[in-house]
Amino acid sequence: MAKEKEYVEPQETEGVEGVQPPQKPGTGFLFAILKWVAIVIGAIILIVTVVIVTMRIMGANASALSAIPVSEAYVGRTDQLSWYTSIGQTRTKTSDATPATVIVDTVIGYKLDDKTASTEITARQIEIRDFLRRYFTEKTVEELSPRNEEKLRIEIRNSINDDILTTSKIRDVRFLTLDVIQQ
Repeated sequence: MAKEKEYVEPQETEGVEGVQPPQKPGTGFLFAILKWVAIVIGAIILIVTVVIVTMRIMGANASALSAIPVSEAYVGRTDQLSWYTSIGQTRTKTSDATPATVIVDTVIGYKLDDKTASTEITARQIEIRDFLRRYFTEKTVEELSPRNEEKLRIEIRNSINDDILTTSKIRDVRFLTLDVIQQ
């Protein structure tokens, strides 16, 4: 068996130069570990402080960078619109081999209280009704299905804005009714 070291009480060494009192076993190792733990904790505190200060400095300039331009196509439709409802129903036939009857009641949305748009839509109402009749006459029953309704609305809106209106723009087109009656 291994012999255990006996602990000897330190003797008084006052007044004797160069003589150090004996230490307890393992005390040097404990101090070395405590020293490294203190160094690591100090380094962590220093790094966290530098990061916080850097983020605050960068955060002061972030307001100029945070404004990201968003395309109008991706902006949610939160704007209220005024609706032009005097177009009435459009009744026509599809372009299929055996044509179906199409009955559409269309309303046009424009910027809220935009008197210019309202006046121009009213002045060009006949052209808009004629365009809608021709538009639905050129479509097939398959193209007029409910899953294509969003595409139809966008095409109509873009065509009216590009080809009919000159001083104002419409924002939306909705169908109060869109009935396709096959024979």
